[in-house]
This record gives sequence, C-alpha cells and structure tokens, in this order.
Amino acid sequence: MSTNLTLCTAALDVLQTTKATDKAHKTRAHAKSWQDKEITTIGQATPPERPARPERPELKHPFDMPARGKAGSTRAKIALFHALAHIELNAIDLAWDIIARFSNLAQENQANTESFTLPVEFYEDWLKVADDEAKHFLMLEERLNDFGASYGDLPAHDGLWEASERTAHDFAARLAIVPMVLEARGLDVTPAMIETMKKQNDDKTVNMLQIIHDDEITHVRAGTLWFEYWCKFYGHDVQDYWQELVKTYFKGRLKRPFNHPSRHEAGMIRDWYEPLADIDWNE
Repeated sequence: MSTNLTLCTAALDVLQTTKATDKAHKTRAHAKSWQDKEITTIGQATPPERPARPERPELKHPFDMPARGKAGSTRAKIALFHALAHIELNAIDLAWDIIARFSNLAQENQANTESFTLPVEFYEDWLKVADDEAKHFLMLEERLNDFGASYGDLPAHDGLWEASERTAHDFAARLAIVPMVLEARGLDVTPAMIETMKKQNDDKTVNMLQIIHDDEITHVRAGTLWFEYWCKFYGHDVQDYWQELVKTYFKGRLKRPFNHPSRHEAGMIRDWYEPLADIDWNE
C-alpha cells in the first residue's frame, strides 16, 4: 500500500466507493493499515456532500416505508436485517465523514496551539467506529444471504444522512446528534430484538445482535467523551448545551423506553435525555 496514504485519503476512498460491500471491505483494510502503521498521518480533506451509494436500495421517506410483516416470518427477518444493514452502511460513511470533515482540527494541522484542536486519539476512535460498522454490515449481509436476500433488495429511508447534513458545519452538533441521539437509540431497541430472536431459537442472529449492541456502547461513549472534551474547552455545561443542540438539530423527539444501563455504560446521564422525552420541541 502506498506510504502517501493518509487517514483522510482513506476516508475519501471509502466515501467515493459506490458498492456497499466494497465500502465495508475497504474500511476494514484501511483500519488494518492504520494499525500496522502503513498509514501514520491524519492529513486533510473535504468530504463530498453525499457519499457514493449504489442504485439500490430505493430511498423513501420514513413514513412511506412498507411494514415489515408478521414477527418471526422470513419476510419480517429479511426486512429487519435489511433495515439494520442500511443503518450500518450509513454509519460507515458517517464515521469516515467526521474524520475528513473535521480534519482541520487535528493537532498535526493546527499551528495555533491556543485554539481548539483534536488529538490523534479522536481520529483513532472514529476509525474504530468505522471498522466496527463495516464488520456489522458484512455480518448483516451474510445473514441476508442466509435467507436468499441481499442489501438493496428492499427500499430504505435517508433519515440518517439527512441528520448528518444538518450538522455538517458544527462539530459539537454532529456529536450531539449522531452518536448521542441516533446511535444511543440503537442501544434502546436492540435488546428487544435479541429477546425476540431468543424466543425463535435463532442463536446466530442473537449472537450477531449482541455484538452490534456491545460495539455500539463504545461508539456512543466516543461521542460522549469528545462532546465533553469540546464543552470543557469552551466552558459549556454538558447537559445544557447537549439539550440545546438536540432541540436545534434533531427532528422528532426522544422515544421511551430507554436502555438506562447501556446508556450509562456509554457515558449518557439520565438527566441529559430524560427531560427531552417529555416534550416535543418541533410543534
């Protein structure tokens, strides 16, 4: 592999890759290159407004998405795995996007030591997130294949990337919305999926979903840690500023029930998110 490759050129490589499985495999390869010190610098890059995507699946508004069907049916499982695979594909792009989009804040790119900068550990955290999401996507694609299906066979919605577009200009808002709202929601809903699959004696899916859940705790924790880091630098109260950003950038409301133990493990404090479940600030 070329020694001229930086983490940002790796990010652009993935973001400009169309085929979903290629995105995942490239991500895993680049993560290994960083671990093997074949890539050693962050670099700088401007990510595309939207990542390259395959022609399928057809993207629809969330309200236009078809019902998944009766729980436990093959059709319902395929729909679930497809929806999760779409989330993971978005998550791959989101992790690479944050690396490239905020590469200007990397300490190696900042001459002014008094301004806000990000250490290499920030970029390593999001590289790990990208690698995990790629692993998840490939597991879900394999599970779809087990049922004679593949990613792209069903429609999907574009809500995740729309959230990223709303926060493209604001580092703190991106962390507040993507890992600390959207990924945290995954912690809330995945345990119920696991219990459903246990009742169906689907051990392969149970194990897969447990891996996804446990990895997502570390992703939310990364968001929380670096959001706190940003707030400390600028003197913001973490709870107040997070709630302000959620009200500004998140379309919808925080839904109960919450998985408090997993959220706590990820560094999310109940006093941050509980009050926002009781109001609808979009009305």
